[in-house]
Amino acid sequence: MDEPTSNTTTQDAASPENGQTSLQLELNALTAKLIEAETKSRENLDGWQRSRAEFSNYKKRQEADLANLRTFATSSLLAKLLPVLDDFERAGKTLPDGLKGTTWIEGMLLIQRKFGLVLESEGVKLIEVKPGDMFDPTHHEAISHDDKDGIESGRVIEELQKGYKLSERVLRPALVRVAK
Repeated sequence: MDEPTSNTTTQDAASPENGQTSLQLELNALTAKLIEAETKSRENLDGWQRSRAEFSNYKKRQEADLANLRTFATSSLLAKLLPVLDDFERAGKTLPDGLKGTTWIEGMLLIQRKFGLVLESEGVKLIEVKPGDMFDPTHHEAISHDDKDGIESGRVIEELQKGYKLSERVLRPALVRVAK
């Protein structure tokens, strides 16, 4: 039974009228399928490119989050170590003159310098404060407001304790006296 159908199709295609119409219909169907396939292909390409861009952005966000997490975790430890550095500095300032040249004291000062270099290698930076600088509450903590001749109100009179930053984050503000 299949033979007459295939013969009929062959005969229809062979006749000029039916052949033109059936070829035209087949061409139209193939053209429609091609357009549909191209549309689907563009959609898939767009989706793939979007997914790739989203993944790239996700990867960048994860790297930034990891860096922030590392900085945050490190900042807690570093902030706890700053008083030790302060103690070294205070000890160095109050050192009696008779002990300044001894090897033991030189060794202690070397330890202080190494400690400072370790903090610096971790990204800790000193907040620079000079007398006469404008008071900045993001970097300074006012311990007192005093009258001081020759210095206008809102200016730093003296730094009492050094302040430090890690990247742009303040680990510890500088303790200062401010003119009023």
